[in-house]
Amino acid sequence: MNTEINSNLHPNSRKAEMQKLKNELEEQRKLAEERLNQLKYLQADFDNYRKKFEKEKESIISLANEKLIKEMLDVVDDFERSLSEIKDENLKKGLELIFKNLLKILEKNGLKKINALGMKFDPNFHEALMKEKNEKEGEILEELQKGFMLKSKVIRTSKVKIAEKET
Repeated sequence: MNTEINSNLHPNSRKAEMQKLKNELEEQRKLAEERLNQLKYLQADFDNYRKKFEKEKESIISLANEKLIKEMLDVVDDFERSLSEIKDENLKKGLELIFKNLLKILEKNGLKKINALGMKFDPNFHEALMKEKNEKEGEILEELQKGFMLKSKVIRTSKVKIAEKET
């Protein structure tokens, strides 16, 4: 692009040359604006990709944690059964500390116990294994196995005995 205007040119020629330069400048401005918009779209696409990648990564980690925590629930059940059978108080206190630490770690990773006893039966959280005649219809009378949630997802329903209306 020739930016030098020849002062020896006729005034009309200079006007034409000036107009030509203005047109070229406008074309370059539009081209620069176009490139800037392309860069903005590219940046937005990259941000969307990064967010999608982070979501997928979190989902994979969450699924891996869920599988591990589900398997750990059997250990939790075994601990509870064992603790109720131990007669040696010193051994029992030591194992209770270990058990509490295990529960604390699981809770820190999103595990929550489902409340059942005395609650109204909800098939989303409870599984009825037994029924007993009782005037408190639909109320959970006994928890046979604890249920758990991982964050907001039920990973094991509570196995319960519920009250059934007397006829």
